[in-house]
Amino acid sequence: MDIWSKEKRTEVMSKIRSKNTKPELLLRKYLFSKGLRYRINYKKLPGKPDIVFPKYKTVVFVNGCFWHGHDNCKIAHIPKSNVEFWTNKINNNKKRDEDNLKSLLLLGWCVFIVWECEINKFNLENLYEKIKKSISLMLIISYQFR
Repeated sequence: MDIWSKEKRTEVMSKIRSKNTKPELLLRKYLFSKGLRYRINYKKLPGKPDIVFPKYKTVVFVNGCFWHGHDNCKIAHIPKSNVEFWTNKINNNKKRDEDNLKSLLLLGWCVFIVWECEINKFNLENLYEKIKKSISLMLIISYQFR
């Protein structure tokens, strides 16, 4: 049983964003402050990645733990009401994410997935270093095939 009325639940759910979320903005601002320039929500690629480095063929998805079903995460739990709906919804999101990942890899892109629970002010430098290494790897690969 839900704690809110159907109207209130609809209002609350309508305020949840699919882009420019707080974790995404936090990571983007940090990457920008470190000198990395990128495109956002690039519609030409499968899954419209949150952050794209076209020059380096690298994309970053900032996944919400609940919406993308992050395994073994305290944020990613199925609500007690409407269990069947939420299970199907999250499983469909996971399947779509997997399909987008495969498509991007087949196109030769490096894919980096960051989970909402990983993004905090203490972990931003670590995430930046991982993304930077990924970009460096793609640079090396691109020079080898010239």
